[in-house]
Amino acid sequence: MKCPALLLPALCLLSAVVFADVAPNADRQSINGIDVVALKTGVKDVVTIRGTLAAGDSRSPQNNVALADLAAGMLDKGTTSRDKFAISKVLGDVGASINFSTDASALNINAKCLRADLPMVLGLIAEQLRTPAFSAEEFAKLKKQRAGDMKRALEDTDVRANTSYVRAIYPVGHPNREASPEEFLAAVDKATLAEVKAFHAQYYGPAAMKLVIVGDVEPAAVRTELGKVFAGWTGGSAQPPPAKAGSVDSAREQDVFMADKTNVSILWGQATQLRYGDPDTLALRVGTAALGSGFTGRLMANVRDKEGLTYGIYSYVGNDTFTDGDWRIGANFSPELLSKGIASTKRQLIEWHQKGITAEELASNKGKFVGAYKLGLATTGGMAGAVLNTLNRDLPLSFIDEFSAKINALTLDQVNGAIKKHLNPDEMVLIKAGTLPGAVGK
Repeated sequence: MKCPALLLPALCLLSAVVFADVAPNADRQSINGIDVVALKTGVKDVVTIRGTLAAGDSRSPQNNVALADLAAGMLDKGTTSRDKFAISKVLGDVGASINFSTDASALNINAKCLRADLPMVLGLIAEQLRTPAFSAEEFAKLKKQRAGDMKRALEDTDVRANTSYVRAIYPVGHPNREASPEEFLAAVDKATLAEVKAFHAQYYGPAAMKLVIVGDVEPAAVRTELGKVFAGWTGGSAQPPPAKAGSVDSAREQDVFMADKTNVSILWGQATQLRYGDPDTLALRVGTAALGSGFTGRLMANVRDKEGLTYGIYSYVGNDTFTDGDWRIGANFSPELLSKGIASTKRQLIEWHQKGITAEELASNKGKFVGAYKLGLATTGGMAGAVLNTLNRDLPLSFIDEFSAKINALTLDQVNGAIKKHLNPDEMVLIKAGTLPGAVGK
């Protein structure tokens, strides 16, 4: 029996799809210049599509930092063949979905459908990427929407902390360095439809595009369909490799005052100069999990549970799929507990950095890493995401099959060595965003 339309039930998505080996079962081909992986799994009827194209926010020119976001926003506003209402109807009638978004390095493609509707969905993705209508009326609406979204985001302490953090630790020109909110709002206001069309013409195309299709699929049929819908498409370009983030030359402690907030968001950390595929990355991630992953991490056990200073605190390594990334501690404190919370966090950070993690913590977090990774592969979406991440990290598909063994092979010396080698608390940046005690807003 097919899963009903619109929202596919959890039962359909949680069917077992894990292989003993992913790489031997994945069909990887270059189709009209697009790097395509089709993977048939044990799930019935459901198909998930994930893709990227090198047209992320960092491709926007300096004179208008909003062009990548606006170009992506126009993809679902109609094509030269049908308007947005026709697109919505054809997808809604079969319970399928297609979404586009941008992050620092890529345009992201996310879609879901039933097996029978895969040809239609692939054709529509191609149509939206290749021939957006670029309606002046829809563009005006999109500009207002994007400006409104940013103004609302400016009221979120976590968003403000993150923007200040990545601007502090990444140099100008690094893809992970975001535009300031003021820059983005000004760029949206002055952007023209002609500029968005020119951006699309320059950066959209099969070059450096990746597409992963997972679920109840036949690779041969996928190849045939993609060969038809993307035939004759040209253009696009791989993003040039950026220089790695260097030493911090900004203030090591920055305050972002926001009036009338009940909490202060903090981010504390530094750039790692590591990309995901680099040798020390997994070791650093396991060590970081011991410090601040979930309720068993040191930060939660001490700063939250023992001292009662916060509802939530964590540490993680990220932003390292396409480029070198960063390490951070994130937390929220009430203004009156901010000083104590930062002091408590610092004690845990310094002890962890100086002494490392224990053998017991290593064993425990190895098991959690392996378990979480396998669980993530147990849905079509999780599997598609893992395959796409592997491609974007320039790693072989065999990495997915070898992940558990790589984690289990990590030694205590490797993990604690990676912590000391790539992190230095004395060089970390501390961002505080919210209603700060004693501060006055401008």
